[in-house]
Amino acid sequence: MLVDYVNFYARTNRTKYTFEKFQKYFGRKILDVGCDKAFLKTMIKNIEYVGVDISGNPDVYVDLEKTQRLPFEDSSFDCVICSDVLEHLDNLHLIFSELLRVSGRYVIIAWPNNWVNARIPIERGHGHFKHYGLPPEKPLDRHKWFFSLSEAENFVKEQIQKNRNIQLVEERVSEKPKIFPLHLLRHIRYPKQEYYLNRYAHTLWTVLQKKSEKKTNA
Repeated sequence: MLVDYVNFYARTNRTKYTFEKFQKYFGRKILDVGCDKAFLKTMIKNIEYVGVDISGNPDVYVDLEKTQRLPFEDSSFDCVICSDVLEHLDNLHLIFSELLRVSGRYVIIAWPNNWVNARIPIERGHGHFKHYGLPPEKPLDRHKWFFSLSEAENFVKEQIQKNRNIQLVEERVSEKPKIFPLHLLRHIRYPKQEYYLNRYAHTLWTVLQKKSEKKTNA
């Protein structure tokens, strides 16, 4: 598993990371599910881009929580991207299946490690942390799932076991950069990789490929 030390201060930073690390999978036609303001669209050239979301600047407006089917035919896109979206959806499992259905080749998913975001506020007794809690007014959006990095990794493995037509071709984790002595002390304290990543890595990136399709020449 590859580890990148990077901090996403804004959604544009996450999009830039996606472009830099995974553009070899893009092909000629991309679907960006939960595209928000479609930052990726401004970075790519000579690639047909379609973004879907309920707000922001999508090409197609879709309420992912209410739809039973993405409005595209099977295998319509070379690559489907879904970054920090599934945890916001009650129907996570359905939309995950839809990502696979409309992709003809690759699916790139970013899974947030909710544990790492909650750990410090809980330990320090802050009483609240982002995306969860009980605000005085109903929020427009919130996380519906509270999973760790290893849970997200196991979810992907189980889906591959159920669907033999897909395989994992790349897996990365992102961790905030820290000085070397601190990284060393953390690894000494948590020598088992699963425990370490659940505590400190903030994002899991998985790239799935349909076995029936040939790989790109990237």
